[in-house]
Amino acid sequence: MSDDAEAGTDRQTLARAVATELGMAFVELGGRGIVPDVLAVLPRDFITQNQVLPFADDGKVLHVAIADPIAADVIDRIPGLAGGAVTLALATADDIQQAIARELGAGPAAGGREDTGTSYADELDAPVIRLVYDILGDAVRRRASDIHLEPLAGRFRIRYRIDGALHEAKSPDRALHPPVVSRLKLMASLNIAEKRLPQDGRIRFKQAERAFDLRVSSLPTVHGESLVLRVLDAEQLKRGLPELGWDADDQAEFARQLTASDGMMLVTGPTGSGKTTTLYSCLQHLNRPDRKIITVEDPVEYQLAGINQVSVNSQTGMTFAAALRAMLRQAPNVIMVGEIRDRETAEVAINAALTGHQVLSTLHTNDAPSAVTRLLDLGVKPFLVAAALRSVLAQRLVRRICPDCRQSYRPAGHELQALGLAADRVGDAVFSRGAGCPACLGTGYRGRVGLFELFLVHDGIRTMIYEHVTVARLRQQARRDGMRTMREDGIRKVLAGITTIAEVVSVTGSDHI
Repeated sequence: MSDDAEAGTDRQTLARAVATELGMAFVELGGRGIVPDVLAVLPRDFITQNQVLPFADDGKVLHVAIADPIAADVIDRIPGLAGGAVTLALATADDIQQAIARELGAGPAAGGREDTGTSYADELDAPVIRLVYDILGDAVRRRASDIHLEPLAGRFRIRYRIDGALHEAKSPDRALHPPVVSRLKLMASLNIAEKRLPQDGRIRFKQAERAFDLRVSSLPTVHGESLVLRVLDAEQLKRGLPELGWDADDQAEFARQLTASDGMMLVTGPTGSGKTTTLYSCLQHLNRPDRKIITVEDPVEYQLAGINQVSVNSQTGMTFAAALRAMLRQAPNVIMVGEIRDRETAEVAINAALTGHQVLSTLHTNDAPSAVTRLLDLGVKPFLVAAALRSVLAQRLVRRICPDCRQSYRPAGHELQALGLAADRVGDAVFSRGAGCPACLGTGYRGRVGLFELFLVHDGIRTMIYEHVTVARLRQQARRDGMRTMREDGIRKVLAGITTIAEVVSVTGSDHI
């Protein structure tokens, strides 16, 4: 098969897929004889200038082939020019041009579209743009936090992460994967010709008068490029500390910790546990005209009014540690470090906390007391950790029961046992779960809430840190001092009808009461 023939086949395959996605018929005009009276229904200039072609009339409806199904200005004019009902069918631009030349003896009008040797993806760019915006809009409407576009063997899979769980959406035709990826990479200012290396970019997207930032990550796989788009909703920034799901006592204590003028506060948990949201809520709480706040992040996810934000760039030497050193010369009151990953960053951050700055940051640990051993493992001296650390907040996210389909039920014995509850402790407590409804996509859950564990560093704990005791002993002492574990916080939220036993067990499986 020649290159031209192969390109034509590709164009036709893609056009069929686009027509299916848009719910349109697809038509091939090659070899089709068109009655002159049908051709005469639309003005010749309109046909040649806009790549539309009437090809059949059954006496009730005029059938018109178009190459661009979202050219609204053209489509809206067709019924008026035709003087009656019209049905549109999609055809390739090449096919329409050839039919116009064959039937009317005319090539593309001046200023019209010609075959310039562009790829078949470019030939049908307009419907691909519409498909991309449909995907993004659908994700936003369904409250997705991530969009996964994955090329598989014979499939183009799209999945949305909603409330922490992945849900598969309608899969477009496999032939649409390359142009959809190219369009998204173009929107994210990525190199569309580079398909062998990972890339990162950003897209600004607007839906129903709300602005969203999309953080785009591309990854080459054996079947093509996989894209993941993180949906960053600026509305989340308006959440105050109470909206995170605190128990009143822990919230009051955590807010009191934020009043300190120096020292370090850490938020810990795995990826996707809401650490960034909590830190941003803290910054919003602290953001006042009499305070200078600087953040260093990788990357800057949300832009905060009144706060100086610095993005890490390892290629230029702007690492966390380098940015921190430069920030200290800016005389800030509050410093937020996106994540402490190495000894250098940890030591600079702790020294900042010891020299009159309030430092907020994150670590990846399973519970709050483990943050101490993590800092020590990075090489920070125990007396520095003991002197600088004020508190550690560990957290997880669990799904909220959907309020539209909430129902009461009596849990089985094995459910209570998994949660660590004795039947006699439960008494007449009412347990809830979601039955599943359209509002929650049949899952029984809608939205998420945090489970928290607040570890306070007082004099007794400082002595233990200085002595480099085990994390088990730190945890035991913290429990004696009144620290409530994430499991216990989860139990309170189960008994309050906020979440379910299954959710709490799934995220606190290694927790010990």
